[in-house]
Amino acid sequence: MSTGVGLGGTIPPRPPLVTGGLPAPPYPPGPPTGGTGPAVAVLFDMDGLLIDSEPLWLEVERAVMARLGSGWTEADQAALLGGSLNRTVRYLLAHAARPAPPEIVGEWLMADISDLVRRDGVPLRPGARELLASVEAAGLPRALVTSSERGFMDTVLARTGMRFDVLVCAEDVSATKPDPEPYLLAAKLLDVNPARCFALEDSPNGVASAQAAGCRVIAVPSLVPIEAAPGLTVVRSLLDLAAGPDGLVVIRGFRGF
Repeated sequence: MSTGVGLGGTIPPRPPLVTGGLPAPPYPPGPPTGGTGPAVAVLFDMDGLLIDSEPLWLEVERAVMARLGSGWTEADQAALLGGSLNRTVRYLLAHAARPAPPEIVGEWLMADISDLVRRDGVPLRPGARELLASVEAAGLPRALVTSSERGFMDTVLARTGMRFDVLVCAEDVSATKPDPEPYLLAAKLLDVNPARCFALEDSPNGVASAQAAGCRVIAVPSLVPIEAAPGLTVVRSLLDLAAGPDGLVVIRGFRGF
């Protein structure tokens, strides 16, 4: 677990609550176990949600596949969206013309992506900084819940200045997304009932993980479309959201039920 000072900023005037599939407060009780601390928390995915890292991953994956004697397409990248390093390595090797030890392929990927971010930085997604500031101003605890490795996560945080009350990465769990363990662990570390956690995701894998954990899920699709469904709010951008004392509110158009 890591603590730190969040991004500064002020919360905009709070509009009337628009839920788009999220129950209006007061919220019904969640699962009977856990959550004796703060009433509401916000859980953020990282790649594709807060940072625009997918173009960097595409560049790195193409370079690694060139070493393995094969090509790489945007469709290949989309197939791995929201997945773990182990899953990515297995996929690359299954499509490679030349064999290589899985651990070496993993090292190539993580070294290359970390070097890119360390050297050039990584852009934040539209509205990321504003929403983090809004969540901080509302006094809501926040967690980063990523399937990325700790080294890459730390590099991103160092370059962007983003801060969270809790960090959950691939090394912290026995099963990564779409398994619910990452979100269950984040809620436990924050001491918030998962049913009172707003989870923000950009991928189907991440949405499935957060839903299985019992969180209130808002999808902000990046590479792969996500359809709204009962209990799932879909917005176009983080700019469509703001935070208030009861959690996240939609301040622009949304696709709900």
